[in-house]
Amino acid sequence: MNLKTWLRSKTITYLASEAFQARLRKGDKWGKAEVLFFHQVDDAHSHLAVQKLAGLQASYGIPFKMFLVSAPEPKFRGSDSHFDLWARQDALDVAAHYDTRFAPGIQQPSTEAILTANRMLANKLSDADFAATAVRVGEDLWRGQAPNLEAASEAATTQTLQTGNALRTKLGHYQGGMFYYGGEWYWGIDRIRLLEARLQEDGFGRSAEILVPEPEANTPPGTNAESITLEYYPSLRSPYTAIGHERVLAMIERTGVTVELKPVMPMLMRGIPAPRAKQRYIISDSAREGRAHGSPMGKIVDPFGEPVRKAFALFPGAQAQGKGMEFVTAYLDSAWKQGVDIASEAGLKQVAANAGLDWQALTASSDGWQSILESNLQEMMTANLWGVPSFKVRGGSKEEDYACWGQDRIWRVEREILSRIS
Repeated sequence: MNLKTWLRSKTITYLASEAFQARLRKGDKWGKAEVLFFHQVDDAHSHLAVQKLAGLQASYGIPFKMFLVSAPEPKFRGSDSHFDLWARQDALDVAAHYDTRFAPGIQQPSTEAILTANRMLANKLSDADFAATAVRVGEDLWRGQAPNLEAASEAATTQTLQTGNALRTKLGHYQGGMFYYGGEWYWGIDRIRLLEARLQEDGFGRSAEILVPEPEANTPPGTNAESITLEYYPSLRSPYTAIGHERVLAMIERTGVTVELKPVMPMLMRGIPAPRAKQRYIISDSAREGRAHGSPMGKIVDPFGEPVRKAFALFPGAQAQGKGMEFVTAYLDSAWKQGVDIASEAGLKQVAANAGLDWQALTASSDGWQSILESNLQEMMTANLWGVPSFKVRGGSKEEDYACWGQDRIWRVEREILSRIS
């Protein structure tokens, strides 16, 4: 392992550790016992999260302080041309599962409409009923209607947004729909359960109930979904793939769904930008999610660059031996939990052995791996997805394919599989 890989791996292992999480909590830059909520009016996920805000305020004995923020800069959005469409589709897809509402009557709010909505909220951030007002303004905005409330001036609204944006940046984030408490960030409706667990741990819960749990699929024993196909798009250098992979395997086992494994190249190696603040949040958030789901990261060896290409070159051989999934599983476990030096041939041989693969046969079938990954990527992008892990479900009782992105949506994939069983 060269020095650059060693240093990068050491840094990532630390950022994924509970020790780093404890440091975040101890070194809270805000230093006040309150929850901050950064609301972005034109963000679909923020609109879902704000619908839970009043319930959180009523259930936890801690002040909530609200801020308005602007959309993240393009460099933080992954695929800027796809981002807004994906956010609307995802929010529309999961809203009802979280007992929230999202029914956009427009494609995306105009700049003028966004300003109007922010003006309606800029002077109401301290109101006791801010959450209800924000929901009303958001529903009007997404219907393409102008809210009819007393408005702050444009200058005052601009200042309010600048204040929210500056504090968000100071505290280390870039996105809307974010909760901040005690040194840690919690994204949207999918992370409220972790915020609640933290608040209860710190003694602010008025009951032991989690208001916004992650939905479950509750697959009945004996389910047979072999007539339905799950296309699974993982990547070997994806922390979210690593911490979700065990749950994907368990879902496959429970449902009996037919699987097509379609790995893709990591986003950074495809030229998709990820500034330092985003990389830091992704690794700490994914590690926290892994611990919450009983799949913690361990000692990490980051396989960025040529080591990833060498690993992917082995995939056709693994598929030829009928063990493509075993190879991906062994690699993710080695790189993200066991600290195996997968940048070396010895490390890759260990991965192969753990997957039950013959090394000689594995290395003899490496041709065409680039075209396989590129074809998989194009299929994924056609479904308006660019990140990993991504999923596509087809067949069964529905004609249209279903596609979604993220380990946050494994429960949704499983529900979709169940809904297609005749």
